[in-house]
Amino acid sequence: MTLTRWDPFYDLFSFQDKVNRLFSNAQTSGLAEASTGAWTPTVDIYEEGDTLVLQAELPGVNKDDVEVQVEGNILTLRGERRQEKDIKEDQYHRLERVYGSFMRSFTLPVGINRDKIRAEYRDGVLKLALPRAEEAKPKKIKVLAA
Repeated sequence: MTLTRWDPFYDLFSFQDKVNRLFSNAQTSGLAEASTGAWTPTVDIYEEGDTLVLQAELPGVNKDDVEVQVEGNILTLRGERRQEKDIKEDQYHRLERVYGSFMRSFTLPVGINRDKIRAEYRDGVLKLALPRAEEAKPKKIKVLAA
């Protein structure tokens, strides 16, 4: 019988290696997949006081190609990143950036003042300020002595 030393992280590293190979193969599987227009902008959502802030990275997207819509409690970002030049697929050596349409939807928390939502676009970043309605802001109640 052969003794082998047990490594508690062996399975974890093996799994991580398999996942890395999977993503590596997906990135190099061809130019057609990269040009299909299936991309999703990255988003940060955080609070600044009584305002919820959403920032979406949209590099290479013209501000006129971005649409922000609120319907019910769903906020939707839509847009399109277009190629600036018409370059044929066989002229590329490497194509990692994805072009085409995108759409992201987010469920808004209760109490957002939809009429005061502001959007600004600068340096490829869309920033939405979603203020809370007055009635949704927490109120302090003074406790009186009896």
